[in-house]
Amino acid sequence: MSEKSLEVFAPVDHQGRFTDEVEIPELNGKNVFKANPDVIQLLEEKGALIKSEAITHFYPHCWRCKKPVIFRATEQWFISMEKNDLRKRAIEAIDRTTWIPSWGRERIYGMMESRPDWCISRQRIWGVPIVAFSCAGCNGLVFNPELVEHVAGIVGREGSDAWFVREAKDLIPADLQCRQCGGKQFRKEQDILDVWFESGVSHAAVLKKRPELAWPADLYLEGSDQHRGWFHSTLLASLQTDGRAPYKAVLTHGFVVDGSGKKMSKSAGNVIAPQEVIKQYGAEILRLWVAATDFREDIRISREIISHLVEAYRKIRNTGRFLIGNLYDYDPGKDSVPNGSLREIDRFMLHRLGKLVSRVRKAYSEFEFHLVFHSINQFCAVDLSALYLDIAKDRLYTRRPDDPDRRAVQRVIHDCLVALVRLMAPVLSFTAEEIWRHLPAGARPAADRESESVHLLNFPETAGGVSDDALAARWERILSVRAEVARVLEGLRNRKVIGSSLDAEIVLYAREDWLAFLKPYEPELPSVFIVSGLELLPWAGPLPEGAVPGQEVKDLAVVARPARGRKCARCWHFRETVGSEPGHPLLCGPCAGAVAAAR
Repeated sequence: MSEKSLEVFAPVDHQGRFTDEVEIPELNGKNVFKANPDVIQLLEEKGALIKSEAITHFYPHCWRCKKPVIFRATEQWFISMEKNDLRKRAIEAIDRTTWIPSWGRERIYGMMESRPDWCISRQRIWGVPIVAFSCAGCNGLVFNPELVEHVAGIVGREGSDAWFVREAKDLIPADLQCRQCGGKQFRKEQDILDVWFESGVSHAAVLKKRPELAWPADLYLEGSDQHRGWFHSTLLASLQTDGRAPYKAVLTHGFVVDGSGKKMSKSAGNVIAPQEVIKQYGAEILRLWVAATDFREDIRISREIISHLVEAYRKIRNTGRFLIGNLYDYDPGKDSVPNGSLREIDRFMLHRLGKLVSRVRKAYSEFEFHLVFHSINQFCAVDLSALYLDIAKDRLYTRRPDDPDRRAVQRVIHDCLVALVRLMAPVLSFTAEEIWRHLPAGARPAADRESESVHLLNFPETAGGVSDDALAARWERILSVRAEVARVLEGLRNRKVIGSSLDAEIVLYAREDWLAFLKPYEPELPSVFIVSGLELLPWAGPLPEGAVPGQEVKDLAVVARPARGRKCARCWHFRETVGSEPGHPLLCGPCAGAVAAAR
């Protein structure tokens, strides 16, 4: 009976034929589609036909054979959403779960609030059977845990095909009787379980059966369409069997589309197969593409996107090669320079490294892998290559091997490399392993020297041991001045007045506040600006002759001109002292001293 106490009338059998319930002999046994002319004729004979006309319209059909689908009312198996407060408990479990991204909670919450009872049966000739029997005499249902366990034992020994191969009498206990009429003849249920029910109980089959795994799962991961599917069904099933959700967190991702955001299809010719990317660029680039994309939206891929990632990968890899190449004679146990003996630029770099470690660890913990990639890429391309290494390479290349100033730079790049290789390992797995194995054994941290793989190491907790926001603020100001100087030098370079920035010297005019701030750094500013000389002068009146006013830093003006002196063949600086040391006619004083000390 229906909710309105009306008899369910479904006079069509499972082969799409009218049954004798229609009480019209002309229709009995006829296919419902082939019977249409007969129905029209009967209506016309009874004077009940107003009009008959053929029209073309869309109609549900089988995706495989393309034949139309017949809808009919049949008996089904349901799980009630109201019994045992299942809906209420499901909503409470949703609120106890972490949803990544957060909008996933609203999506599944709304679905759970309004969903009807769960129909778990399907009419198929294959699948996982519903273990139930009906009495051949009174049609009473026989379904209980003991019967399920009995059949499960048979299936465990023979496989699920046993249900379809065996007769009903061979599947039930010998003493089974119908509770209503006492009958002993039974029919087995023909319906199978909904596939969403199967996937919904997979957590029990996997997590609870393997001692190395834990239940509930730390994370469920699938596409955004699974709020209505797997995430939904597994929650309801687990609440009924275990009283809680089978997951602690749920992460959803978008779908792969082409560079324009269009769905990929072979007919459109916009498919990029993973095998093609791996064959041309290697698996690292494919992993990098996955990590670089915000998976919460649809994930775009195109040859142009891949080419950009190849360039980013090359920058990260080349940075690693440079750092390794300058650690060949460095042993952190003997050569490390303590924080108190480092220059400010060195401690500023370690401060930024610490910020990187914190940012990347947080991004990993929150599954924001695109922030991992962008942070590491930014650090390699900007913080290291364009800033620190550009400034510090003079100390690396021109000082004597054991000079404390050179060792200080090695300390910084060593800390950077050891932290970077651990942070990138989950994403750039092969590259991180390659860097670790090529890192000289002496340059590895003492505690990790025996480790054969970077993947056996933990993430760095902190890096460099330097965290100084005040220092960082000072150096952000210095870098703003560096940008003003670089802009003026670029003008000279464009006019072919100079080639390298070391071909120039700078006169920097600064008003009172900036002059007081920059004065302590004056000896260090030439290396920061990468010029051969610098003079810092006060600026109180009008713009000095030939000076270029600052664009962002208004209280500065810059004069750039070709450097005086001769070019040193070793450090490439222009200095008045080139040739002043006997036996070294092409070297400046500092380089001549370094060469002499190295002998």
